[in-house]
Order: sequence, then C-alpha cells, then structure tokens
Amino acid sequence: MSRARAWLRRWFEAAQPIERVVLLRVLVPLAVLGFLSSRLAHADHWLGSAGFRVPDLGGDWRQPVYLPAMPPWAAWTVAAAIALSGLSLAAGLATPVAAAAFALLVAYATLADRLEAFTVTKLAPVLTLALFLSPCGARYSVDSWLRRRRRPASPPPTTSGSGTIRFFQVFLVTMYSASGIAKARGDWLTRQVLWTHLHDQYQTAAAWLVMRATPTWGWWILQALVLLFELGAPLWFALPWTRTPALVVGVGMHAMIGLMFGPVIWFALLMASMLVATFLPARPLRRLFSIGMSPGRPPTGRGPG
Repeated sequence: MSRARAWLRRWFEAAQPIERVVLLRVLVPLAVLGFLSSRLAHADHWLGSAGFRVPDLGGDWRQPVYLPAMPPWAAWTVAAAIALSGLSLAAGLATPVAAAAFALLVAYATLADRLEAFTVTKLAPVLTLALFLSPCGARYSVDSWLRRRRRPASPPPTTSGSGTIRFFQVFLVTMYSASGIAKARGDWLTRQVLWTHLHDQYQTAAAWLVMRATPTWGWWILQALVLLFELGAPLWFALPWTRTPALVVGVGMHAMIGLMFGPVIWFALLMASMLVATFLPARPLRRLFSIGMSPGRPPTGRGPG
C-alpha cells in the first residue's frame, strides 16, 4: 500500500509541459463559444423576457433552480460578458479573472435555460474552473507578454504541476468508460444503433455520403470499434504502448461525430481538444507550439508525456 501511495503521488505530482494547459486554455473556451454562438446572437430571447420561458415549477425535481427572465438589456450584457470573458481566456488576458467570469456566466446561462442545456454547457463551468486553478496563462498569452515587458530577465515557465492535466485525463477516461458501459447495457451489442443514429435529425450531407459508401457489415465493425475504445479507455490510456493508438482512434471518432451529426460538432471539437492537449506526446506538442517562434528558441522544459 505504501508503494502504491508513493507511485500515485509521483504520478499526480509529475511535471507536465506548460503547453498542455495552454492548449486547453485556448481550445476549451473557443469550443464552448462556438456552441453558444447561435444563442448569443439572440440573447434577448435566450435569457431575456422577449422569448419563451419555462414557468416556475415550484421546486419540481426537474427544475432544481428557477431563474426569472432578464430585461433585454441585461440579457445582452450577459451575452457580451460571456463572449468577452471566453475570448479573453483564450488569449490569456487577465487569465484568472476571465476564467472565473466565464465559468460563472456559463453556469448561470445553463441554469437559466434548462431546455437548451447541452453537454458542452454543462461541462464548461467545471472545465473552466480547472483552468482557473492552473497556470494556463503563464506562457503563450497576453499576460505572459506583458510580464516579460515588465521583467525581461524573468523567463516564462516551461513546465507546470500536473494536477489540472490529471483532472482532465481522469475526466476523459471516466466519461468514455461510462458511455461504453451504458452502450453495452443498451442495444449496441445486438442492433445497428450507429446506423440508426445517422438517420436522425442531425444528419449531414457527409453522413448521407458515408452511409451510401459503407456496406452493412462495415457499420458493425465501426460500432464494435467505438464500443471497444470506450469500454477499455482507462486501460488504453494508462498503458504507454496503447496510448497513442487510442488517441488516434479517439480523435478519429470525434472527427466522424463532428462531420456526421451536425450541431454536435462543438461537442466533438471540445472532446478532441481535451484529448490532444492531455495525451499527445510531449515532443510533437512542443513542436506544435514552436511553429512561428524564432529559430533556436524552442521551448526547453522537460516533462513526461
């Protein structure tokens, strides 16, 4: 037990490349804003009194919190604050303040409009809170640029603690495995559920073309691959020799979801972004950030992939 605790502590405290939290800082709020864009454009109907509002159900379990409609001017103000705080977080400008504001505002919007709450907006406050607790603005950010101008002799960090990254990693494999268990307990082992999903209202032109080109037996293979990936996610991402293949399969799965299920593209982008940021090996991750930097000045920090 003492050895297991020591290993767990080393795993949790191992330094990580700072690029991991930076990539999360950039991509997570942009994916959330992409999902909210159609709602932000109609804020007076979305959060304000101009549109339909679910009435107060008096403490019904399906409505844990009732938030009354705002005046139109207040709804537009909240919408503007969501957009500005999300963009500020992605740019790394006043990073802690922007992260806290974005988490609180998206949480409010999710509770205020239960009919339009989706996985992206339900996850966004928790994911952004994790970024708030991380040094995601310490490098490749407006904050870092301003800090270097004030203190040129103080170099930006190249590594960070792994607490935030471990949170995202555990969250991903838990979500995948839970989804796989639910699929296995449902119809995924006996029926072509994936084929049925592609005929739903989210169908895109790409989905229609793929359905035309893929034979019937091919859907059983794809369905089995998805189920195998999700059920075994904790194992695939824990083992070093299966981690990269699992990353490729996961990103490919979300790419297909984004192409074939229309509005779900923002969820696919959010999940793929977290996968790449947390599981991409350190060397290609640093190479990605070195693009555009002056020759001879690549990031130099070391950390486990």
